[in-house]
Amino acid sequence: MQAVAPFRHRSFPLSLHAGKGALQNLRAEVDRAKAKRAFVVCGPSVAHRTDLVGRVKAQLGEKFAGVFDGVQTSSPLPSVLAGTAAAREAGADLIIAIGGGSAMVTARAIIILLAEKGDIHDICTQYPPGQPPLSPKLMAPKIPNILVLTTPSTAMTRAGTAVKDIESRHRLELFDPKTRPFAMIWDEDALLSAPAELFVSTSASALSGIVAGAATPRVNPLALADLLHALRLSLESLPLMDGEPNNTARMNLVAASFLSNRALDSMRGRAFGIMSSLGHVIDTRYETLSHGDAASLTTAWGLRFNLEQTLDGQARLAQALNVGANLAPLEAAKRAADFIEDFYRRLKLPVRLREAAIPQQDLERIAHDATGDFYLHQNARKVKDAAELTQLLRQMW
Repeated sequence: MQAVAPFRHRSFPLSLHAGKGALQNLRAEVDRAKAKRAFVVCGPSVAHRTDLVGRVKAQLGEKFAGVFDGVQTSSPLPSVLAGTAAAREAGADLIIAIGGGSAMVTARAIIILLAEKGDIHDICTQYPPGQPPLSPKLMAPKIPNILVLTTPSTAMTRAGTAVKDIESRHRLELFDPKTRPFAMIWDEDALLSAPAELFVSTSASALSGIVAGAATPRVNPLALADLLHALRLSLESLPLMDGEPNNTARMNLVAASFLSNRALDSMRGRAFGIMSSLGHVIDTRYETLSHGDAASLTTAWGLRFNLEQTLDGQARLAQALNVGANLAPLEAAKRAADFIEDFYRRLKLPVRLREAAIPQQDLERIAHDATGDFYLHQNARKVKDAAELTQLLRQMW
């Protein structure tokens, strides 16, 4: 047995309420934050097709400061700026994000823009030519936020925030640990309000991060425990979404996403940054594709691309998937990638770029854009140039 290498583990204060009637704890959390003007951020579907805003308003009483219901998928900059203006006009001293990843990210971006001076293009992560990415320190105090989830999300407890610049079609990345949530609510009825296909998409996206974390060769025992349990919950619960609403499956998929977030927080870098980088570009450039589509297209290929550099971790992943017994590490690792590809296919998600209607003539542009993504610089196998990514994308097509 290998000795455990030195590692770090970070945690942050968080109250979490889960189950039937969990939303009833919202007012107490707002009071605990000493907030007087709680402002809701959500999308139009949550605002007009569910009763969640009304339930939140009833809970908050006089502390309800209003609602911005203009959240859009991938948090485009115009929506974020409109939400910031609305929150500022309402005098918000706490943000409640209701929804999934886009609501959470938009809320965090609003919180940052309420506090920081300067244009978002100046305070986002910079990519100087030939140098490592540079994330400016955002030092201004931030108001707290509370999450009321309707779907799982890899954005759940992150310190990073990515806003889509619709002019350049690039991500504007902001980093501020002070924007992590103060409290989180997994209300059973709220989770049942999301369409099953949306739940599958967001859970499939979370699975990609779980797989990447579990296949990382040097992972500390605390993170590995979270990742392996998250993997089991995902593999058991995702197939159950193809049918009647399943309370247990939905709650377990939210838990899997949360465990993944917690694990990745205690890991240095991303051995499989290529999955995130290509996925971010695909997700940003093609509005008809979901987060889950981007994950299903990139996860198995990210494993294959990094095979030599992460062989031990991928062999461990194969054991967790029950496809690596009595096999040499190389063969076990190959079977792990094939299993993940087949699992996404069984969920009826695309596993080839052509299945997602991505034109071959776009591959060079995707590769070029991915070289400017933060996580590519952390990939276990160093990417030489955009041409190497283009070659990989042709295999993926």
